[in-house]
Amino acid sequence: MSDPAPRHPYSDAHRPDAAPAPHPLLTPVLGLLGTWHGSGRGGYPTLDGDFSYAQEVTFSHDGRPFLHYDARAWLVDAEERPLRPSARESGWWRLGPEGRVEALITQPTGVAEIAVGHADGDTVDLTTQEVALTPTAKQVDATRRRYTLGDPDTLTFVHDLAAVGRPLQHHLSALLRRRV
Repeated sequence: MSDPAPRHPYSDAHRPDAAPAPHPLLTPVLGLLGTWHGSGRGGYPTLDGDFSYAQEVTFSHDGRPFLHYDARAWLVDAEERPLRPSARESGWWRLGPEGRVEALITQPTGVAEIAVGHADGDTVDLTTQEVALTPTAKQVDATRRRYTLGDPDTLTFVHDLAAVGRPLQHHLSALLRRRV
């Protein structure tokens, strides 16, 4: 018996030199392609206290002018052992001329964000333009996300949040290392 046919004929690329070739509009974000893993710290005034977490983020493309974005995080103890799942997101970053980025980001907690920003050199800075909430989702009013390549294998992530009646302020930061 032969192997079954693939479910789909198109694979995502996780590196700039892998097939399919990246669309020219992806040039400002090619350094993000791949899987990143690391740890960080977070907190927010409505939480019981600060926390430590681990995070994995993957960026890929299929040759068109957008990135697929997938991120997951889990809380860790002082020895960085996993405690429980935490945040999870998936979405698309649409690239336009001159490094313009439009991001669609969804979360299983009932939050869908549209963020806009710019990819400039080694930094992508995204700010919420719209937030949609399911009827039972926690109130989220705005976010700001910054992804900065320190070198080809180091990515810093910073996330600011305005939620549940609080103004935009620091929520998360992590240092991630390239895995793939």
